[in-house]
Amino acid sequence: MAPSDGCEGCPAHNAANLLKLGVDMQDWNYVVALAGNPNTGKSTVFNALTGLRQHTGNWPGKTVSRAEGGFEFGSARYKIVDLPGTYSLLATSLDEQVARNFILFGQPDVTIVVVDASRLERNLNLALQVMEITDRVVVCLNLIDEAERHGLKVDERRLARDLGVPVIPTVARYNRGMDELVKAIHEVATGEVRPRPFKVRSTTGVLKSALEKLEREILQLYPELPNVRWVALRLLDGDEDIIRALRSGELGNLFQMEQPVEEQRQTLMAEGS
Repeated sequence: MAPSDGCEGCPAHNAANLLKLGVDMQDWNYVVALAGNPNTGKSTVFNALTGLRQHTGNWPGKTVSRAEGGFEFGSARYKIVDLPGTYSLLATSLDEQVARNFILFGQPDVTIVVVDASRLERNLNLALQVMEITDRVVVCLNLIDEAERHGLKVDERRLARDLGVPVIPTVARYNRGMDELVKAIHEVATGEVRPRPFKVRSTTGVLKSALEKLEREILQLYPELPNVRWVALRLLDGDEDIIRALRSGELGNLFQMEQPVEEQRQTLMAEGS
């Protein structure tokens, strides 16, 4: 089902693009992406949410492994896709490319960003990058027991206000906070809660002007693109995947974005010759 802002309870995901990414949404209502830095307990959160309802495989054309699982809440069925653990979405590695493309083109109904409460500052970089791509974000503030052990207390309500998205404190290994996390996922997926995430705004006049001009030009080519500002930022930063997809006229087509790495290198070489 195509995304629709006019339908509160409609799934936001792009089922056709998800299928190209190897994720079949038949018999599932919503898709949830699970993102986070390494060593934040992301896999433990995944296991706590899915239990035995999970399986593993590889991303199409990639050597990167992927775990999928699911759960039911109310009358809805949620498929969870565990993205590679990454520190950023700048696509400087294959793991980052996979995670970035899934969030950007698969348009998951919810993206959970797992952060370590005891190392919050370093983890928020990824959360802010995810929130540049999608509004449908829930922050899982995991390992709060570790933070407390180090004498740290995180005000999750203040953090939620500052970020503009739900923040749920958890200790996934002991199943603490998981019911609240599931409820938050459901509320964002169904539109009961509509996050308004904080966006990093440029204060530099020249950059702001260039960004706005580029956004307008991208919108003329792709009026339905839901992530125009983020795409413009990546173009200004010289992201080769995005530049190539824009030049080919297939920014919304995952075939170009999801080529195996060797094919991407050959394409770049051909374009540079």
